[in-house]
Amino acid sequence: MSDLEINSLDWQKMNGLLPAIIQNAENGNVLMLGYMNQEALIATVTSGQLTLFSRSRQRLWRKGESSGNSMAVQSISADCDNDSLLIHVLPKGSCCHLGYSSCYQPPLPTTLGFLDALIELINERAEANDSDSYTAKLLRDGVSRCAQKVGEEAVETVIAAVNADREELINESSDLVFHLLVLLKSCELSFYEVLQCLQDRDRSTHT
Repeated sequence: MSDLEINSLDWQKMNGLLPAIIQNAENGNVLMLGYMNQEALIATVTSGQLTLFSRSRQRLWRKGESSGNSMAVQSISADCDNDSLLIHVLPKGSCCHLGYSSCYQPPLPTTLGFLDALIELINERAEANDSDSYTAKLLRDGVSRCAQKVGEEAVETVIAAVNADREELINESSDLVFHLLVLLKSCELSFYEVLQCLQDRDRSTHT
């Protein structure tokens, strides 16, 4: 966001403040609502870290300055009236002071729904390195083993489709998606990067 764009925002409507909706850039989860004055927005743009204006303390505060749970800003957009902001971030740690990933409880539903939870579970298994966990063992075995499992599940999915076995096709497709997520994790990639690629392709076909 340029200086010109910042100056064109409607700072007068709320006496120098703009509401800022903070959203997870990867999965679309709404994390929190904060407020920015012009100084906070400039600090955010300059540092790349979410900086808000505390109405109770009447000062700027950088998210995570005491907790360490910072938020790296990916994009900033203004609405059509130029009087509110939508900020996409990559959060480090929890967002809420109560320890939740979002200040909204229960979390607001997203289009990915259960897939978000599954990705998080795979990430947890990778970090815990549980000897009894199938997922953790698969990740320990490395990229080649994970890729082999994706190949096996892909073949089984194709066979189920050719045989017109609807129930088996659903089951094998589920296994295929799961093992693809594990493979991406093994390659230190995120499924959200795949989604972003699909979105970019979709945009390019309409330009």
